Amino acid sequence: MADGRVERGNQTRRTVLAHTMDIASTDGLEGLSLGKIATDLGLSKSGVFALFGSKEDLQLATVRAAVAVFVEQVVTPVGDEPDGLGKVWRLCERWIDYSGRRVFAGGCFFYAASAEFDSRPGPVRDEIAKARSDWTRYMERLLNEARLHGAFRAGAGPEDVPQLAFEIIALMELANAHSLLHEDPVAYERAARGILHRLRSVASAADDLPHRPPPRER
Repeated sequence: MADGRVERGNQTRRTVLAHTMDIASTDGLEGLSLGKIATDLGLSKSGVFALFGSKEDLQLATVRAAVAVFVEQVVTPVGDEPDGLGKVWRLCERWIDYSGRRVFAGGCFFYAASAEFDSRPGPVRDEIAKARSDWTRYMERLLNEARLHGAFRAGAGPEDVPQLAFEIIALMELANAHSLLHEDPVAYERAARGILHRLRSVASAADDLPHRPPPRER
């Protein structure tokens, strides 16, 4: 019976977080309310409070749940790819697909959450900042592994990696913002072309990368 209660609690937690991630991606993390969530899902308010305790706890749990979804959708699918710029490109393709397919109703969860909390110190901002830093470091790690495997042209050194990671992430995030604000999916195609151009510009064997991104389904 105890195991059954635990599993029901875990299932309720998963149901709540699936709902809060979509709400937060469109209305912001401040748009979360324990009472409203309970009403939306037909749950008891006391039961939701028992799971999360406070609005801040719910916000933190929502950010962590979004990280898990992001890893599943973007990072894990390329984990077994051989090191190189091709792996970096496929990671970018996964990100563009994740954002463009609206895995979260409001596009990239972390772009929205960062804009909401970037000037608001506290545990929620710290959690968002950690997620963003982890993503940047992962991109830099893949780029540096590609460099160490000889995928960069002569003269490109470790100091080029952070700059390249910054430019790639900036292109993807601009595509996300532009596509949402203007309802313009072409932004993703432009970002993909820009990313490929930058990767090919540093590649020791540019022809190992596509000349242009494949057309996206709309």
